[in-house]
Amino acid sequence: MIHLIMILTAVAVAWGLRSSWNGSQGNWNLRWRRSLFLFLFPPLLLLMTAIAVLCMGPQGKMAGMYTGWGSYLLALCYLGIFSIFCIKITIQGWQSVQSARNCPLVNFGHRQIRLLNTEALFAGQIGFWHPELVVSQGLLQTLSPEHLESVLAHEQGHYHYRDTFWFFWLGWVRTCTAWLPNTDSLWEELLVLRELRADGYAASKVDPLVLAESLLMVVSNTPVLSDICCAALGSPTGDRLEQRIEALLAPPEPIPAVKLHSWHGFLLAFLPLLTVIFHT
Repeated sequence: MIHLIMILTAVAVAWGLRSSWNGSQGNWNLRWRRSLFLFLFPPLLLLMTAIAVLCMGPQGKMAGMYTGWGSYLLALCYLGIFSIFCIKITIQGWQSVQSARNCPLVNFGHRQIRLLNTEALFAGQIGFWHPELVVSQGLLQTLSPEHLESVLAHEQGHYHYRDTFWFFWLGWVRTCTAWLPNTDSLWEELLVLRELRADGYAASKVDPLVLAESLLMVVSNTPVLSDICCAALGSPTGDRLEQRIEALLAPPEPIPAVKLHSWHGFLLAFLPLLTVIFHT
């Protein structure tokens, strides 16, 4: 019974936090911290609760109440589903990487790129920690050298922030918590903030107006690809074009470095693990 109470409490807290999201507000830093916390904290709390229940086992007592098999099996099933989804998106990510590696590797200026044989306009980083830059023939043939350089600068921003790696794991969280409220809305918000960050990085290297023009040309002609292990200039999912154009035309907003104290709030999600010491 006590383990079931723990699980139901964690679900209630997770549901309440996700329900508290009310849209985009504030500057980039505030939006990023709030959206990431509301996206990550609930599943992390649920995961730690399930691990705590699993560690305590189906037998024994806690706070004077006996434990049972029901909550233990529930936690085991939850962790099993998390594992299955992880394997599934890992396979999908590996397929995306293999598809990119089937494209010929060519020299383009001082860069090596994978050349995608399509007339559509596409440029994106595909991979995990060390993604490869994939560029379509249509993009090379259509954009001027100045516009092309702005697109590549944007993609360098994705590489700089390791977006393909971090959003692989965030995508796993999204899949596992699709039943929680505002999952898709928060996911789209994080995608937009990711693109705004890469736009800001590129705007420090090239003319923001040129990048805005490139964005207008590329977004409407970007082929629909899986967003697993892929970060492209014109991401079809969660792309708010007007917001990105306005950000590029406005005075540049500095992107602060992630500091350790920004993660302190996530430590609360590990509190269920402390209950293990009270189990006898």
